[in-house]
Amino acid sequence: MKFSQFFIPTLREAPGNAAVISHKLMLRSGMIRQLANGLFAYLPLGLRSFRKLERIIREEMDAAGALEVKPTVVVPAELWKESGRWDTMGEALLRVKNRLNADFVISPTAEEAITALVRDDLSSYKQLPLNLYQINTKYRDEIRPRYGVIRGREFVMKDAYSFHTDDESLSQTYEDMGRAYRRIFRRCGLPVIPVRADSGAMGGSGSEEFMAESAIGDNTLILCKTCEYAANVEKAACKPDFTPTSIAAAKKAAEGLPAISRIDTPDIKSIAELCDFLKTGSKNFIKTLIYQASNPGGELLKSSIKGNIPDTLPVAVLIRGDLEVNEIKLASLLGASGVSLASDGEVVKITGAPVGFAGPAGLSGVLIIADETVCAMTNAITGALAKDAHYQNVAFGRDFEPNIIADIRTVAAGDRCPLCGGELYEKKGNELGHIFKLACKYTKAMKVTYLDVDGKAQTPLMGCYGIGLDRTLAAVIEEHHDNAGIVWPVSLAPFEALIVPVKYEGIVKDAADKLYAELRNLGIDTLLDDRDERAGVKFNDGDLIGIPFRAVIGDKNLKSGPPLIELKRRGDNEARLVELEKAAAIIAEEIRAELSSAYSAGGET
Repeated sequence: MKFSQFFIPTLREAPGNAAVISHKLMLRSGMIRQLANGLFAYLPLGLRSFRKLERIIREEMDAAGALEVKPTVVVPAELWKESGRWDTMGEALLRVKNRLNADFVISPTAEEAITALVRDDLSSYKQLPLNLYQINTKYRDEIRPRYGVIRGREFVMKDAYSFHTDDESLSQTYEDMGRAYRRIFRRCGLPVIPVRADSGAMGGSGSEEFMAESAIGDNTLILCKTCEYAANVEKAACKPDFTPTSIAAAKKAAEGLPAISRIDTPDIKSIAELCDFLKTGSKNFIKTLIYQASNPGGELLKSSIKGNIPDTLPVAVLIRGDLEVNEIKLASLLGASGVSLASDGEVVKITGAPVGFAGPAGLSGVLIIADETVCAMTNAITGALAKDAHYQNVAFGRDFEPNIIADIRTVAAGDRCPLCGGELYEKKGNELGHIFKLACKYTKAMKVTYLDVDGKAQTPLMGCYGIGLDRTLAAVIEEHHDNAGIVWPVSLAPFEALIVPVKYEGIVKDAADKLYAELRNLGIDTLLDDRDERAGVKFNDGDLIGIPFRAVIGDKNLKSGPPLIELKRRGDNEARLVELEKAAAIIAEEIRAELSSAYSAGGET
């Protein structure tokens, strides 16, 4: 392609609303343009890189045994009502009506559509396992879209959905897709951090995210300095700083300890105020927080509550005073769609005391959930279920017995690794991909069945595997850039080679045309800058666009001995002279070597 025939509207400066590197460089290099807040169009240059990313993903999905389909973007609301997400998805779900006043959804994700497609034609276990994928447009009505295509309202995702007869089959595909994701990101030249994650609104039993480290990341990652442990803070665990004991053993340990006693604490509510008043540290307190859980369920809850579980369930949550409750863990534990702190009035109704004076000793009529850390506390200070009063010498197992004991703390830097005991630290990251074991969440809700080997109807298990293409492309730019512009890896570069004739005329033009024809014959994506511009302008645009190999052709080098050209790898400090006759072969060889290296690395398991 010749520059004069292409559309590359570069900008000297990025618009003022572009806050991150990828957004700035995608705008400046002429890759994208914004049509509205959160809505971006790809221009020809950006679309070339986008298509190369698509190709890498397709190659790896096909190699993993997934089959491509193309469902519609507009989906009947009935399918979302079947799954239950019509009501729970919230305002991020864009609902529309057609001329017949029928409800539809602009897909933010495709579980419902793919499950419906499979349901219509699935009849026998012989058809399973089945793994279908799409690369398609989605829309989520984000409250505050930001950072360019990293968090836009409209975006493109690759989704794969697998269907299985048993856990072993699901686990095999889950692992296969995880390996495929690692290959995809390696081929893109993108280091990612696979982390354990919460399944969130997707539901299911297992989940892993693929994160790119980023200062503006939406996610906090918890990593171990010693081993490979990595988790999203929503899911992260840490090594307990005590050995859990049974309630009977805890009661025995409490024998001989000072009896529980009441102390007056006038006008004192917060842990900090109590620490000052009682001259002690926050680790000696048990915080009692009252939460309301929405749409709770699950086997653990059914075994803890007699009778029907209400749609909104109040729970008392106990945690050591220096720690914070992880509300994602709490919601997952309860099988709830969400949890929120109870209002002041609800707290009084449930505990009989104002906010700040709740405690587990004597608390009844509400489900009590204790974090594991509470099990080690024998001389704790808690609220006394009365205004301006607290208890001291409260002992777990003697003075209160929770209904459920679980890990519900928020892990932080400095905690110890649950695997090796090493020190944990934090990083910020952006999620690029996410794989889930969905179990029967959607297939059961949407009544998908097949006949097993005995002719009995069974519900298939399901897996889900997504990658955000726009976000991945932006992450590559965040990782590969310098002060001059983008530094593309060959695998995603819009063009692999750039020919810059100092002046596109005479013998320079002839040499440039010759090299251009040779590179194209060798299958190299090549851009010839034939514009009537100063060499500096061409160099600056080439660096901004980020094309990996630049061949500069000037009159002087062509006339000295064997005709020479100047060859420079984007990102290198120095150029080198090579013979014109050998230049195409050298460029092609180096490009193929890099692609081969990335592909080989991507092939590692």
